[in-house]
Amino acid sequence: MVVKPILVYEIPKRRQQTSWRSWGGIQTEEQAREEVARIQAELGRLEKKADFPIRFLPVSQIKKTEELDGLREDLASCQAMIVYGAGGPKAVYDKLGQSGKDVVLFVRHKSGPVYLWYEIISPRYLRQHKDQLTVVGVDFDDVVVDGQDELLWRLRALCGLHNTRGSSILAIGGAGAWAQPEGVVPDLVRRLWKLNIQDISYEELGKLIKQARGDQPTVERAKKRAGEYLALPGTKLETQKQFVENAFLVEEVFAGLMKRAQSRAITVNSCMGTIMPIAETTACLVLSLLNDAGYQAFCESDFVVVPSGMLLANISGKPVFLNDPTYPHDGLITLAHCTAPRRNDGKTLDPARIRTHFESDYGAAPQVAMKIGQVVTNIIPDFKSERWVGFCAKVAENPDMDICRSQIDVRFECDSGLVARNMPGFHWMTGHGDYTRELGYALKKVPIKWEILA
Repeated sequence: MVVKPILVYEIPKRRQQTSWRSWGGIQTEEQAREEVARIQAELGRLEKKADFPIRFLPVSQIKKTEELDGLREDLASCQAMIVYGAGGPKAVYDKLGQSGKDVVLFVRHKSGPVYLWYEIISPRYLRQHKDQLTVVGVDFDDVVVDGQDELLWRLRALCGLHNTRGSSILAIGGAGAWAQPEGVVPDLVRRLWKLNIQDISYEELGKLIKQARGDQPTVERAKKRAGEYLALPGTKLETQKQFVENAFLVEEVFAGLMKRAQSRAITVNSCMGTIMPIAETTACLVLSLLNDAGYQAFCESDFVVVPSGMLLANISGKPVFLNDPTYPHDGLITLAHCTAPRRNDGKTLDPARIRTHFESDYGAAPQVAMKIGQVVTNIIPDFKSERWVGFCAKVAENPDMDICRSQIDVRFECDSGLVARNMPGFHWMTGHGDYTRELGYALKKVPIKWEILA
């Protein structure tokens, strides 16, 4: 994500026997230059600390709206702005807020020379001299006072949002939605998220897999990679090795499709049946491998939940786990599916038994043992893309029940009845770490309502 930092200030002129300057510690051009250097140093440290892709453009100094014309090129190339409110007229802030770019407003209290807009950002700009929020596109959550970490997590959220909105995803067998009328949800998310959903027919997929099977180097490469995978520490084979080898061949086909389409995301419709005779395995391990490799890969082509997985993965930089929830009780709920990633922290492979897909007792599916005590973020999207519910929990157990292979019992602190009454949609999305505030900040821009259960 490209971010444009802008310092807004003014240089007052002394007048006799009247007030001639506003609040603030930047009153001269020399002080403004010192502030630019301070901002550049802070942004340099932020860029090194950031665990997401970000680039800051040079800091610009603005005193009046006419000077914004000189920033036209930078404003066109950036996805977000940080506006440093040292001073300056309200008209500058109004114009920047109306630019169509995401804006974070930074003001100083004690981290440097105090800013004028530390005093007046709420009554004069956000509320526009009224009692309630009045300005459109910027709100109270977009204001940061002093804190560089506060700035960083907002930028992480915006980066995840920008890398999700307008991105592309391949839908093997077409785009769908769990138990919803055909086409309704995919059309909705196309409008809301500007997703480029590219359908890949099973006929085309079948031809590509057949071609791959007919290419001996591709077959040998799949066998070699499967053997190396099964030799990894913590990996136990409990299905036919041929299913695993076939999964690696299909994984290469999927990766090739994404490369051709310039996409990093894929989902599979009819994965409970249609794909099996074509792939001669299941999609479960295929999708797990792709997630571990840094792609975003989802089963079932359920576009009720897929955008939440894309957003969480883009915010966290880690693979995510699309799952079936059960019924919450005693502060605990079981989440399960057959396509769990193993590199859940983005780095280390969790142990896994490679078994069959449960419902078909066929193919290859990982039963991943996630780290006990690990904090996870859970997203519960609604069918209408109007309200997402979320909460954090901790992995309490990796059970071994007769259900989808990868299973976690997660323990939460809120009332079980509260969770039960606030479970819209069906599928959940789960990822390692606490990203609830980033999700809420990003979703407000979509807009989708975000409710955290506590």
